[in-house]
Amino acid sequence: MTHIATIRKNAREDLRVTLDEFRGHHLLNLRVWFYADDNEQRPGKQGVAIRPDLLPELRKALLDAEQEANRLGLLDQGGSA
Repeated sequence: MTHIATIRKNAREDLRVTLDEFRGHHLLNLRVWFYADDNEQRPGKQGVAIRPDLLPELRKALLDAEQEANRLGLLDQGGSA
């Protein structure tokens, strides 16, 4: 697993972006990790795994979503919600 980024979702959950391999297939994994009762982080069921060759399409969709959210006034001046 190659860790790319961790994005704080809320006080108990993070979104982790990783590049993984599963059954011989490379994947981009966006997975919600939560803090369990023992304060250890564990992967949750929420998330998505896609082929890395779909990254350009995902990137465009995220940029389009950012532009629309900005147009609707959903982002602050720093560009984060």
